[in-house]
Amino acid sequence: MRIISADYIISAPGPKQYPEGEQPEIAFAGRSNVGKSSLINKLVNRRGLARTSGSPGKTRLLNFYWINKDFYFVDLPGYGFAKVAKDVKAQWGKMIEGYLRERENLRAVVHLIDIRHAPSKEDVEMHQWLIHYEIPTIIVVTKADKITRGKWQKHTKLICESLGALPDTPVVIFSSLTGQGKDQVWEILSGYIG
Repeated sequence: MRIISADYIISAPGPKQYPEGEQPEIAFAGRSNVGKSSLINKLVNRRGLARTSGSPGKTRLLNFYWINKDFYFVDLPGYGFAKVAKDVKAQWGKMIEGYLRERENLRAVVHLIDIRHAPSKEDVEMHQWLIHYEIPTIIVVTKADKITRGKWQKHTKLICESLGALPDTPVVIFSSLTGQGKDQVWEILSGYIG
């Protein structure tokens, strides 16, 4: 995919703030600190478009990025170990669920999992939820540069089994450091954004 433009549009707390129109949207979901911002930045060749942070839980709203004036990337708040109050986490949960269930523009969800760790309880819940609501999902296994290449397949197989991923779910091994998997992600996403 040739990227001509990539612009941050809005951080939206709810449907009233979502961009208008019928442009397709691809959402990015995963634990805090799994590398959602890094993946988005790598895909659009822009280092600082999506803000990366050393402290988990910085994304607190739905961040919309307008790509090639044609479709949106939507960065969802991370779940998991972000140090936030329980009521704030509950709010995030409702916000994310509302978007995923009700947003007609949504074409697919990129579900990110860290290759170094077995999926968390929240990872499994999220994945099973996406399956239940029949939302097209791509699993992107991140941080591939952190383990040796010889262990990629073993770790990826374990992740897919733990998530209960469907056999036809696309899985991409990705590294924001090396760009490994970037073209493969685009190839899959192109089928959803036309």
